[in-house]
Amino acid sequence: MSTWPVGYRLVALEEVDSTNEEARRRAAAGEPGPLWITAARQVKGRGRRGREWVAPAGNLSATLLIRPARPAADCAQLSFVAALAAADMLARRVPSITLKWPNDVLASGKKIAGILLESETAADGTAAWLAIGIGVNLKAFPAETDLPATSVAELGHPAPSPQDALLDLADAFATWYEAWREAGFQPIRDGWLSRAHGLGLRIRVRLAREELSGVFRDIDDAGALVLGLPGGVTRKISAGEVFF
Repeated sequence: MSTWPVGYRLVALEEVDSTNEEARRRAAAGEPGPLWITAARQVKGRGRRGREWVAPAGNLSATLLIRPARPAADCAQLSFVAALAAADMLARRVPSITLKWPNDVLASGKKIAGILLESETAADGTAAWLAIGIGVNLKAFPAETDLPATSVAELGHPAPSPQDALLDLADAFATWYEAWREAGFQPIRDGWLSRAHGLGLRIRVRLAREELSGVFRDIDDAGALVLGLPGGVTRKISAGEVFF
């Protein structure tokens, strides 16, 4: 049974523009965190690259506001921590949970959860604050997306309440986050690779100015995707869209 992690607080709202925006406002007002912010309804939810994130009632919309006191570059690794936590929560309810680089959670090959990190960097290069937004399709999912989507209910399993899902998510995140703080990225990398979708298979990676095709070999010690190209060449990719 999950328990609410010690030291983490919770604010539950009925409606908000987006939980990440609420985290940004609270950080600007001096909120120290760690604080989970959840909302029954988001009216302006967003995903990566400014895309709209559809979050109907019954799904989980939550953001964790923290101040890690780590270099901002290192804090990008927390997207993998969040993905593992979401995977742990979902694996208790549906089978075939895998992780798609860089920060999607799949069920039977379809997107069931997404993660959005936003932050502000302090003058010394550390993250002044970090908002980790996590959206999980519990009861419903959007019909028109680049990657086919699904939900817990669509897969034929009872959808948990957002409150129960958040309890399991927060508990799992605290466990993985502590592992990251104590041992760095290695245990996170190992856990993520054990659930990586498409590892060893040919993929397409869409970058800002080009598209590459190659074999998904690995992720490196910073979380970059290692793509195997013809001729035995490898290329490390820090940001891009992956297609199978």
